[in-house]
Amino acid sequence: MNEYGLDSPRAKQLLTAARAMGPTLKERRAQAARDQRVPTETVEEFQKAGFFKILQPEQWGGYAMDPQVFYMVGLEVARHCPSSAWILGVIAVHNWQLAVFDDQAAQDVWKDDPTVLISSSYAPVGKVKVVDGGFRLSGRWSFSSGSEHCKWAFLGAVVPTPEAPFDMANYRTFLVPIEDYEIIPNWEVIGLQGTGSHDIVVEDAFVPEHRTHKSIDGFLCDNPGNAVNTAPLYRMPFMQVFVRAVCTATLGACEGALEAFVEVAKTRQAGPVKMKDDPFARVLAAEVKAEIEEMKLTMLRNFDAMMACCRAGEPIPVEDRIRYRYDSAVVADRCLALSSKMLKAAGSGGIRMDSELLAYHLDILASQAHVANHSTPFAANMGGVLFGEENADYAL
Repeated sequence: MNEYGLDSPRAKQLLTAARAMGPTLKERRAQAARDQRVPTETVEEFQKAGFFKILQPEQWGGYAMDPQVFYMVGLEVARHCPSSAWILGVIAVHNWQLAVFDDQAAQDVWKDDPTVLISSSYAPVGKVKVVDGGFRLSGRWSFSSGSEHCKWAFLGAVVPTPEAPFDMANYRTFLVPIEDYEIIPNWEVIGLQGTGSHDIVVEDAFVPEHRTHKSIDGFLCDNPGNAVNTAPLYRMPFMQVFVRAVCTATLGACEGALEAFVEVAKTRQAGPVKMKDDPFARVLAAEVKAEIEEMKLTMLRNFDAMMACCRAGEPIPVEDRIRYRYDSAVVADRCLALSSKMLKAAGSGGIRMDSELLAYHLDILASQAHVANHSTPFAANMGGVLFGEENADYAL
């Protein structure tokens, strides 16, 4: 038995805890949307249950478990509150990324309190000046989910060189403490309102070299933090781990939408028969369920294969990484299509403001705005490789 995998006692405890939170999470959804932030109580309960520890290194009290465990927990949370699952995904995955930074960065963040959380906005919009010992960073970043629950932020920027003022090959993630940035509340959106994905502003903050992480190191799976964090988990490609944080909540929301659709079908009269007896509604429910399960299995299969390579000390084939990225990115498209079919089949009851089905649908719709859920570039990349191109041209 893999003590870090889905069949371990700890994984079963985590999944049981996630399921038990369901009714409370559902009750808090309206509050989260109204306040534009997941309630503090929810984050505290996630902490107590150990959800933020799942990908955190053991030297900091974490569990260093397989990604499959983390994302199955996220699916359970998303069935009841997609916003809660979204911030859990994107914040807790940062505990994995911090492990691949220079170890001094983790010392800076967790030396006094290993439960401190990190938000992010990876868009390469920062302005960087190279100085002795590090960099001066300025800029305004959007969509920093769960930022009000965090004391540090990962922010994206390209380090300029004389030869290349802006070359994504020189992209880095910059780690900045809350004292050096301001959160600008501006999250006025149609779905995932509870994520509180506000803007972050930095004005000429010093960031030491050790608080930066090169994207090329993440791509090559050879990071400064690997000198300390030697578990196979930390040899995973950065993008393969992160992108599932922004589609798993969508998949869980689709499962919640199916459950809401079934509840509508139990009581809605569709002409001379109840909706639950309508063959079309039954076939649709079966199709949605089958597609959800297929997407889950694809995720688990992909992580199983990647972790097997990491445990064997072998590189993950690039052609496989290309396919895994597409498998992740297309989840939002598929879930939106399924949700749209259920919403249409539910008739007028589905579009009322108090409709649970509509609430899930709008969360799924909002999730498509994240660049990692924009499937077209990843499909084009995979198609190019199938047509014989040798080099991948998108982040893996």
